[in-house]
Amino acid sequence: MNPPCARCNKPVYPVEKMTCLDKTWHKACFSCESCGLKLTMKTYKGYNKLPYCTTHYPTTKFTQVADTPESRRIADQQKLSEVEYRKDKVESMKQFTPMASDVGTRQAQAASKLASSAAYTQHDEVPNPAPAPIRQPPPMAAQPPQPMVQQQPSAPKMQPSAPKMAAAPAKAPAPPPSTPRYVALYDYTKNDEDEVSFVEGDVIIDASVIDEGWMEGRVESTGQYGMLPSNYVQKM
Repeated sequence: MNPPCARCNKPVYPVEKMTCLDKTWHKACFSCESCGLKLTMKTYKGYNKLPYCTTHYPTTKFTQVADTPESRRIADQQKLSEVEYRKDKVESMKQFTPMASDVGTRQAQAASKLASSAAYTQHDEVPNPAPAPIRQPPPMAAQPPQPMVQQQPSAPKMQPSAPKMAAAPAKAPAPPPSTPRYVALYDYTKNDEDEVSFVEGDVIIDASVIDEGWMEGRVESTGQYGMLPSNYVQKM
């Protein structure tokens, strides 16, 4: 007859039989008593013939008795050492003058110091003598007013007038140029040695048309003479 499982009390067949802690278990029922974690023969820890995992394995703790001769001796020794420490501290503090360092004490000390300084200064003060009267000089006798002498207005001085310069004769208007003049509409940079460069606004003089797209002329600002495109300039 198949023995029952220690966990579920069901029959355990030989295929799933596991014997441990003097009991028979199903392999699936062999788990931690606290958290239900599945255990094996290498990971379990037995306590009171029950399997536990490492985390929930009950630990054995001893109860400490407080009232023992040894504990009383240690307590008395601690009390004695504390009393001696306090006594030594009091004896050592007697050698020093206690100084209060709180804010109220410092303010009171400063006020008393100011009061004593003011009293000392008032006691040593000497009354100032009365100021001596200032003697003022006697007033001078009034002198009779002198008669006012009326000054005659002087005749204005005549300044010599500058001689008038003869007006310069007007210059005759310059004769109109014989050759047409052109003004540049755009900037142009020469591409060959026989061409000229100019910028917008330059005046072209001594111009002569070569063909429909080119002409020759002299740039008035630079004095260079050469070929230039006729569509970059306009007749003035």
